[in-house]
Order: sequence, then structure tokens, then C-alpha cells
Amino acid sequence: MTRIVIQNLGKTVEVNSFPKTILKAVQEEGIDWMHACGGKGRCITCKAIVLEGAANLEPLTEAELRYQRQGLLRSGERLACQSVIAGDVVVRVPEESKLPHLTYLD
Repeated sequence: MTRIVIQNLGKTVEVNSFPKTILKAVQEEGIDWMHACGGKGRCITCKAIVLEGAANLEPLTEAELRYQRQGLLRSGERLACQSVIAGDVVVRVPEESKLPHLTYLD
């Protein structure tokens, strides 16, 4: 079993089937996560800050590399819709991606 800890939401998601992105795993647990393009890697609204376990995510996708080159995705940031889980990770929702109806711990 693999875990995704969303630090500033105080939630943990257990993942038992693979492959799965952070976004898909979180949605399956009924947790809202911003994603304006429908999880297709065409925007950066589903950005996640990876605090621990970056090595437990599949390599950056072409979409993520493109956003990095444009300066829209910084080191330590991933798109939740593109980040395929391979092990435990700890992430947080960045300020610009927070949803107003959720209570964050920061």
C-alpha cells in the first residue's frame, strides 16, 4: 500500500492500485483538488509541492518539462494530474491552487 499525505489538508490517501496519478487517487477519496483542464496537463492549476518522496513519483512528463522551461513549474513542484505514484509521498497544496471551500492548516 502506498500513501499520499496532503500536509496542509491534514489528509492521507491510501493507494492500492497502480498506475495512478496524485490527482486521480485524491479524487477517488472524495477530496477536491483544483484542475481546470480536466487533468490533461494543459494548465498548471493542479500544482502540488512535493515535500517528501519525490523519488517515488515517475519522471516529469513532457507537459511538466514544458512548464518548467517556461518558469511556471519550479523545482519541487509537480502537476498532480501528471505525477504517477510509485511510493509514499508528502505533498502540499500551493497557495494559488487552494480551493475556497476547503479548510487548510496553514
